[in-house]
Amino acid sequence: MKNNMIIKKVFSCLLIAGIIISCNEEVLDTIPYGESTSAEFWRNGADANAASTAMYEPLRWEDLYGHSENVFDNCSDDIFRAGDHGYEEAMENFTFDPSNDGFRSGWGAKYEIVSRANSVLINVPGIEDIDAALKDRILGEAHFLRAFAYWRFSVLYGEVPLILEANTIEGNFNIPKSSLADIRAQVEADLVMAASLLPETHDAENLGRVNKGSANGLLAKLYLYEEEFQKSIDAGEEVIGGPYPLATNFRDNFVPETENNPEMLFSVQGEENWADVPKMFDAPRPWGGWDFHDPVENVVNEFEEGDVRLANSILSPGDMVDRGEGGVVEFTSDLTQTGYSLTKYANYKADGNLNGDQNVPVLRVADVYLLVAEAKIRLNGAGSGDFEINEVRRRAGLAPIENADMPELIHERRVELVGENQRHQDLMRWDKANIVDIAAIYAEDRGQFDPPRTFVRPKHYYFPIPQREIDLSNGVLIQNENY
Repeated sequence: MKNNMIIKKVFSCLLIAGIIISCNEEVLDTIPYGESTSAEFWRNGADANAASTAMYEPLRWEDLYGHSENVFDNCSDDIFRAGDHGYEEAMENFTFDPSNDGFRSGWGAKYEIVSRANSVLINVPGIEDIDAALKDRILGEAHFLRAFAYWRFSVLYGEVPLILEANTIEGNFNIPKSSLADIRAQVEADLVMAASLLPETHDAENLGRVNKGSANGLLAKLYLYEEEFQKSIDAGEEVIGGPYPLATNFRDNFVPETENNPEMLFSVQGEENWADVPKMFDAPRPWGGWDFHDPVENVVNEFEEGDVRLANSILSPGDMVDRGEGGVVEFTSDLTQTGYSLTKYANYKADGNLNGDQNVPVLRVADVYLLVAEAKIRLNGAGSGDFEINEVRRRAGLAPIENADMPELIHERRVELVGENQRHQDLMRWDKANIVDIAAIYAEDRGQFDPPRTFVRPKHYYFPIPQREIDLSNGVLIQNENY
């Protein structure tokens, strides 16, 4: 049963959070910590819990997982931008420059999460009127969310300013970029600490908060990106061997009533009539959406016959959709630009309107199974990841495969995670390891909605630092190379 308690609690704490945790849209505009702390706060467990809930709130902003964070995957070979935002066309086609609005969108929001997490890490340890288990959970959440924000910074921009507790206390935010190694080391340290503090699972009241599996799952991804394969396997097996089974039905991960199941290690929680939600961007315009992020035919053709994930990820011509009062209607090719539509973020209520309770999946156990499979294949060779791959295939209604190597793993990640903001980063990671040729993939001419595009190495491995941030820093913040 879906429980949105975490989101509902956000409403009651936002006013308080605005007093105790202050960080404007841009990191360099942040108010010094000493000026933003209220003597009436940080008194007890209730205050700490309100602050912990407030850390999650920016995730749902349009600048993050309400829309803009998923725009980065428009660069992949799965998605056509479809919408009418000019900056998204430039991002998709690798014709952008540092002034592109898409790079500004999530920058301040991620630092807002960092700021709120830093405030929790500074203040909660000193609270005496709080249950010990609650204190551990809240501190674990702060470590995880700060790690997640810097993880996303690291994969998108590479080097960014690393703002931690000391910077917050001193109000010292205009600092140079840290090295990628230092950022990833901080992510690792935060995730290891989060894994030691967070509970394995939550009760119904706290579904949607991160848990021990969330931390270990993101660690498995971090280690794989760093090509520390055994560490990736070890962290991932903490998830696979834990109380985090795959959902019985693939679609359960994308339906409001069941989306907070144990497979969902980390998702951005939705609540009707609050904040921005991807349903508006992904659903067909004639059906109440705005028709951004359309799948292209090439990814549709990637699915094997009988794979239940296709119809539960992408609407194709002839698919029937229950639109509540609108009845069961047929999806036709004229409803979107490419003739297909992502359905992972689109469900309809009884009144026929799109359901705002929809969450945004960020990290699932199926992803971790495939991370472990890849780490095993790259460490021990073909066939060593068969168990993990076949667990994911079994749920999809497909026959097991034997002696799977990287092509089979790449296929499985593409069809399992389509539309979940993984493909472009996966391709760049594999390109760096000489497993695929990303420039050749993106140079293919697949027609109107997937034309040839020019990917330049190493320039396009990272996006540019937003030009506004460069300007605000007065020369402290240096632009990424090649921009």
